[in-house]
Amino acid sequence: MVPAHLSKLIKSLPDSPGVYKYFDAEDVIIYVGKAKNLKKRVTSYFTKQQHENRKTAILVSKIQYFEYTVVDTEMDALLLENSLIKEFQPRYNISLKDDKTYPYIRITAERFPRVFPTRNPIRDGSDYYGPYANVKVMHTVLDLVKKLYPTRNCNFGMTPASVAAGKHKICMEYQLGNCLGPCEAHQTESSYNESIAHIKYLLKGNLGEVKRHLKDLMLSAAAELAFERAHEFKEKLDSLERYQSKSTIVSTVLGDLEVYSISSTEKVAFVNFLRVSHGLIIVSRNVEIRKKLDELDSDLLASAVAE
Repeated sequence: MVPAHLSKLIKSLPDSPGVYKYFDAEDVIIYVGKAKNLKKRVTSYFTKQQHENRKTAILVSKIQYFEYTVVDTEMDALLLENSLIKEFQPRYNISLKDDKTYPYIRITAERFPRVFPTRNPIRDGSDYYGPYANVKVMHTVLDLVKKLYPTRNCNFGMTPASVAAGKHKICMEYQLGNCLGPCEAHQTESSYNESIAHIKYLLKGNLGEVKRHLKDLMLSAAAELAFERAHEFKEKLDSLERYQSKSTIVSTVLGDLEVYSISSTEKVAFVNFLRVSHGLIIVSRNVEIRKKLDELDSDLLASAVAE
């Protein structure tokens, strides 16, 4: 049975994809979830006679209110859910998954760093990006990284001396185009490190910097009449554009900012708030304001922003 204090809010839910956040009595986010249909998904928590496990039942008993954000597609919902979980680390997002370890993308701390997924971060100086609540999203990102900036996956302990002495040999990954062959000096260490720097930009959500870099390389190759190489950079740019276009959650144009909007009826107004970092939504909130007089939307919005 739907609790009385949530009934009205649940009835207002749309039949749209989105992300919902459950809060406890202390205004703490205890769970973040995504849904293909917000109304059906959220309603299901309160209408089931018996939940699949005790932890879910405890979660439901602690929900005092919830907020939601409507998005265009299921992919948008998945990406927003992932970023919100990383931002707030809600208690029940971990326990309801049977305490499984979410994967990270690791960039190792060594000469010619490697980039790969891991579920066991260790304190060795490596950089870790994540955790990723959805493995499909992580592999989509890794596939893009591999296509834009090929890196090695061998375990050679490469030093300038060992490379100069020819102690390492290129492998099938080089033949397939998945590595540029730094082991035989086909790629310089400075060029390799530049690729790693741009991979880090991409993993932080700063796609604009990556796009500028690829465009500069494309134009430089064209100016040198190296049209085949220029075309390769053009294809990488196209891959990045396709990845970005899959989601309205990512935008290289927006950068870092806060976004407010308002929608109102005769008696109530809803203020929507988004905080964007590097083009990624990291916080979303919806606030309901009961009108006392005939306030203008502009005045209500200004008041909400001030708070």
